[in-house]
Amino acid sequence: MTDLMRISNMEQVTENQFPPLISIVERFLSSLDCSKGSIDTYTRQLKSFIEWIYYSGKTLDLTTWVRQDILEYKQYLKVSECNGRHLTGNTIAGYITVVRKFWAWLEIEGICKNIAKDIKIKREQGFKKHTLTIGQIKDALDVFDLETLEGLRNYAIFNLMVRTGCRDIEISRARIKHLRTLDAHTVLDIQAKGQDSANQYKVLTVDAERPIRTYLNERQKLNPFSDDDYLFASVSRRNCGDGLTTRSISGIIKNALREIGLNDDKLTAHSLRHTAITLAVAGGASLHQAQAMAGHKDPRTTQIYFHNKKRLEEAAEKCIEF
Repeated sequence: MTDLMRISNMEQVTENQFPPLISIVERFLSSLDCSKGSIDTYTRQLKSFIEWIYYSGKTLDLTTWVRQDILEYKQYLKVSECNGRHLTGNTIAGYITVVRKFWAWLEIEGICKNIAKDIKIKREQGFKKHTLTIGQIKDALDVFDLETLEGLRNYAIFNLMVRTGCRDIEISRARIKHLRTLDAHTVLDIQAKGQDSANQYKVLTVDAERPIRTYLNERQKLNPFSDDDYLFASVSRRNCGDGLTTRSISGIIKNALREIGLNDDKLTAHSLRHTAITLAVAGGASLHQAQAMAGHKDPRTTQIYFHNKKRLEEAAEKCIEF
């Protein structure tokens, strides 16, 4: 059975039931010119699509499909649940995007007409996560026990994320060798989302770097390491020295926020990234500077932070007086 067919709740499905479709989908995936991470995402999304085809009883002959079939899948996604919650608009947009890519490829290959090209994709506007105030940041940092190696590590992670806008995946991938000096500045090379190597970097201020150095100095005394080791390592007996997973990093941030009474679904590890960019813009960073720090490919993404700042500063609501 191919990896594409290892779908939860579909153990009874055999590859023989889907030979033409599976072959076509795998040809599409192999034709993609993108990172392994993106291909993994597309594979996962297409698994969901194939699962829906199976359970909805749709024909496997894609040449007979019409636009309404794709719309039915889109409607199915709107009412689907994950962990007891409906899928977000952005998640649904991602699933529909790969279906549109798939049908565009089908037309190029001469297999069938592209019936999905005009299916609308509606993404949510604004930010999905909230930001923290400076006071909340300081309160959260006070939660960590700096008398323990684990506490020093967690403090350094939280502090780094909220001062540089690092994503949890970038923290998870960071190695000690990625911490270096560039033109008299300390930087941390990062392997950003969708990248195959650490080809970008974050500039570390003294306040961002100092907690990392303190943690590493204490760690070296207890568990000597090399430059190839992970920058932030597990301290548990079972996997001591291994890199932290994104789930572990998210848990560290979430637990710290809960400790100060911030138990909100919209306050997560990703909120620290939004907070960092928001604070940079509020502090006077230009669009170019903020975009470089955030690593946004499209400046329009960064521009949202400037629009929010202007909206708050020039709020018409402030003109209302009684």
